[in-house]
Amino acid sequence: MRSNHLLVAVAALAIAGCTASKKNDSKEPSIATLGSQPISTSEFRYVYEKNNGGNEDAYTRESVSDYLNLYTNFKLKVIEAEKRGLDTTMAFKRELEGYKEQLAQPYLTEKSVTDQLVKEAYERMKQEVNASHILITLAPEAAPEDTLAAYNRAMELRQRVQKGENFGKLAQENSQDPSAADNKGELGYFTALQMVYPFEDAAYKTAVGDVSMPVRTRFGYHLIKVNDKREARGEAKVAHIMVRSTPDAPAADSLAAKQRAEAIYRRLQKGENWGKLAAEFSEDANTASNGGELPWFGTGRMIPSFEEATFGLQKPGEISKPVYTPYGWHIIKLIEKRSLPPYEEMEQHLRNKIAKDSRAELNKTAFLKRIRQENNFTENADAKAAALAKATDELLQANWTYNEEDKLLKQTLFSIQGKKYTVGDFYTYVQEQQRPRTTGSAAHAMNLLYDNYAEQSLLEYERNNLENKYTDYRMLVQEYHDGILLFQLMDEKVWSKAIEDTTGLRTYFNQNREKYKWGERADAIVISAADKQLLQQAQKQLDKRRYPVSFAKLTDAQFEQNKAELSAADKAKLEELAEMLQQNETLTLEINGHTEARENTKVAEARAEAVKVYLQQQGVPTAQLSTNSLGKSKQAGPDNTETGRRRNRRASFALYTSELGALAESLNKDNPLAVQITEKKFQRGENKALDAVEWKAGTYTAQQNGREYLIIIKDVLEPAYKELNEVRGPVISDYQTFLEEQWVQELRNKYPVEVKENEVEKLVRK
Repeated sequence: MRSNHLLVAVAALAIAGCTASKKNDSKEPSIATLGSQPISTSEFRYVYEKNNGGNEDAYTRESVSDYLNLYTNFKLKVIEAEKRGLDTTMAFKRELEGYKEQLAQPYLTEKSVTDQLVKEAYERMKQEVNASHILITLAPEAAPEDTLAAYNRAMELRQRVQKGENFGKLAQENSQDPSAADNKGELGYFTALQMVYPFEDAAYKTAVGDVSMPVRTRFGYHLIKVNDKREARGEAKVAHIMVRSTPDAPAADSLAAKQRAEAIYRRLQKGENWGKLAAEFSEDANTASNGGELPWFGTGRMIPSFEEATFGLQKPGEISKPVYTPYGWHIIKLIEKRSLPPYEEMEQHLRNKIAKDSRAELNKTAFLKRIRQENNFTENADAKAAALAKATDELLQANWTYNEEDKLLKQTLFSIQGKKYTVGDFYTYVQEQQRPRTTGSAAHAMNLLYDNYAEQSLLEYERNNLENKYTDYRMLVQEYHDGILLFQLMDEKVWSKAIEDTTGLRTYFNQNREKYKWGERADAIVISAADKQLLQQAQKQLDKRRYPVSFAKLTDAQFEQNKAELSAADKAKLEELAEMLQQNETLTLEINGHTEARENTKVAEARAEAVKVYLQQQGVPTAQLSTNSLGKSKQAGPDNTETGRRRNRRASFALYTSELGALAESLNKDNPLAVQITEKKFQRGENKALDAVEWKAGTYTAQQNGREYLIIIKDVLEPAYKELNEVRGPVISDYQTFLEEQWVQELRNKYPVEVKENEVEKLVRK
């Protein structure tokens, strides 16, 4: 609930805009004052243009005044939150810092490099590459001598390939990729953004049949042999009919779902209309009404089994057999295939992926180079050399320390925009970041730590100065600052209050009952059947309202000879049964008492009664229980064996329900789509077959979409007031609006609002 409400708060900011991050200069013109706090004209102009600049009615007096009213209400809530100190809590500060970290990311990147990488990725996605590789593993921070050794080993293998040795055999014998022993280094087909960038880059730049030079990635050095290149298979647009079935569903439900899907598929094979079947039977509520159509998608965008079935279809209109995914069974119809979407459609998706891809290192390198120049990064070469010279082998065991009296510590190592970073600062970082290393020298380890420290310092300096450097970032941070505050106070004053204040909610509902009324309704049963014979079968059984239940497997209770006492094990089973009956008042249980040949038949009655009494003691209403004495059972074994006699000393059970769904289930044994039964109070427009008959009590028949309908209207209900439990959701929403309006008025009284009309006029253009 919290995250959803925070989204509402941030959405409110799309109306209210964002606020300046610094208190208004008293000399700056203000468009309004709220109590003693001004809203500067420049601040309001910024947020107004951000949210309304493209509207047709922008800059009219009505538009500016309406937006100023909304913005004022928003600011009043923020002022109240700050007065209450909600912006000083640790929880608030942590949450804001988290958002600042996210908001900063676009400003800590090199846009020109990103643009180039996005365009490159798009062009590469037009192709798929089939390649094999040999890997010589190497740690990302390996020492120079280890790096050279790995490179030379890769070059040696490349030369052997060029002299005619089989690449697959060399991979199997020399590659340090564990899978190479089985696949001989073969990777299959891939496209852009599916491999680490240096590997992808080399694969696309290497001709078919050639072997690349050694390529360095975070895994080590690779030799890449390109086996084939082909045009990418692009995207597909399909429609589907879905029958829901989750992996954790009971086996019986899973089987029923599969049978329904197969029955629909058979009807499609016979030529029945796709759209009608989708509307009638698809359980994807978002697409059933539009023929099951889905948005365009390509590789990696859908469940693999769904994708494979889709791209296996060749011609528009071709239909797949039912395909299973974790969501259920799908019948897929191909509508169209196309190559890669236009760049404009793919651009944002590619940007998001590249931000998380290994090619982001290229961006980071370019970004660091730029901010070194912009922030005047200046090194003290002598201090750097002296600092790095203090490395000892203890650094390789993560036990390195330094002399805190050393005068070198106070020397400036480098400066960023005049801010000095000393050797002592660097050594503190080294002590915190050092870790055991099994390879390389102490000097190499110290150099790596220096580079990391300089890089981290530059990034931190840039991040800490974003609000001074970029107006948009400053505004966004303040927008989230105010949004978090708005959420906390809105939750207290409006959202949670509307849910928890049951007395206030009831009072509001009683005062506004005219808003919550039913239209004319029909209390009816609507039966849809595949043919008239099935419809007649359903009608004959309709009045029973007692239908066998198949979803529960009930085991018999066993008794000793001539006794009606329940064992502990049977009591435990009956407790589970009692819980099920209590949770579903439509269920009734028939308890049947049995005896063996040597017992008095009255024992059967006693056994049934014993079970009934125990269930009543567990809280099951008497109305849900009935008993039946069947006396001597048909023997499950020879009468002269103890096993046979024991099997007949029992109480058996039959479970029934008044739900018409059970009747439909029994009629659908051979065809899961044979009969559908709905019983409820319908409003006009809810059921087409019901809307087609006269709304008077009685029984009607109709035909629609090739199906037979029986409609039993028990009563036609006049328009009436709804009860609170029938419309609790809408009433809570309306009550929240009412509470917010009341609260805003209280705030306007507490912080009087004064609008400067002369400043409003400066924004009006038409």
